[in-house]
Amino acid sequence: MTENVAHTGGLAGLELPVERGCPFSPPAAYERLREQAPINKVRLAGGGEAWWVSGHEEGRAVLADGRFSSDKRKDGFPLYTLDAATLQQLRSQPPLMLGMDGAEHAAARRPVIGEFTVRRLSALRPRVQHIVDHFIDDLLVADRRPVDLVRALSLPVPSLVICELLGVPYTDHDFFQSRTAMMVRRTSLEDRRQAFAELRAYIDDLVTRKESEPSDDLFGRQIARHRQEGTLDHAGLVSLAFLLLTAGHETTANMISLGVVGLLTHPEQLALVRADPDRTPLAVEELLRYFTIADGVTSRLATEDVEVGGVSIKAGEGVIVSMLSANWDPAVFKEPGELDVERGARHHIAFGFGPHQCLGQNLARMELQIVFDTLFRRIPTLRLAAPVEELPFKTDAVIYGVHELPVTW
Repeated sequence: MTENVAHTGGLAGLELPVERGCPFSPPAAYERLREQAPINKVRLAGGGEAWWVSGHEEGRAVLADGRFSSDKRKDGFPLYTLDAATLQQLRSQPPLMLGMDGAEHAAARRPVIGEFTVRRLSALRPRVQHIVDHFIDDLLVADRRPVDLVRALSLPVPSLVICELLGVPYTDHDFFQSRTAMMVRRTSLEDRRQAFAELRAYIDDLVTRKESEPSDDLFGRQIARHRQEGTLDHAGLVSLAFLLLTAGHETTANMISLGVVGLLTHPEQLALVRADPDRTPLAVEELLRYFTIADGVTSRLATEDVEVGGVSIKAGEGVIVSMLSANWDPAVFKEPGELDVERGARHHIAFGFGPHQCLGQNLARMELQIVFDTLFRRIPTLRLAAPVEELPFKTDAVIYGVHELPVTW
């Protein structure tokens, strides 16, 4: 892997993926590539080439354009975060919503959108607050310090929330958390494939049980709706359940931990939030922009010739939008390396953009706001129990975060 970005034969000399050199900033190569041009050709570690889109305007243009396919089953799809064997495993199953296009994607997404409306989430807010308070209560009576905030708060809060929303037994959380974590780490191929198969089998069994006894939760309501319409599709429900369960806790858990690190290491920004909780929503948006934990998952395949930012992308060519680089584009975010909770960075693309923008983004926002407000109010002396440079950041994972976060007070 190299960070030499000199153009050679039309290719930037960059092989993906590239690890973050500093826990608080993108790889240095990202900035150099973006300064050369917002769209460059790069090499993929798994073989082949793809267009690397690092500009904010250009990234949004690609993500909003229906001529770029999300269907990983298509030949030539750029494999940035998936190896060929795992892709073949995915192709043997009904596609996830993330891998659908056009009318197929809209039809799959439409029935689930109602589960994430402002009204439904507002009704859920008191329960989320109760969950957060419960885990902070346990944190405060811990026998020993420091405490690992990942295990004590960051992971259990979104896990319990998504379990209750979907109707998944929380008693199984250790199982699905460990399998999800294994799937997004760049560990051995066999480990990832086994984790995928085990989690898929678990969810298949869960959906089968709910088909027998539908309950008043997201999965139960989806089953009831399909039955009423005569469109019950077991395999499709398994794919939906797999997506929502795996995506519904890992990302939010990582953002809770990173958000705490970001605020504790920028005490002047934390002071602003403490002084006025109305700033918390702005702080959440800035932290989402600043860390952009799901960088590089937005791969696309051009289905016809398209011009973006003055670059001609041919049909059949792969495209990868770097959301992290786009969210650090100084043409849009002045001094992007500065954490500024008053920036008002709602136009970031940490949740993606266009038709595939994250379905549960407002649930994640609500959880983050409640956690940050409650944690820093109830434990005002909270501090890191280890230097930032010694924290075990997830440089080996597709979803960025921290493996452990020792804190004390």
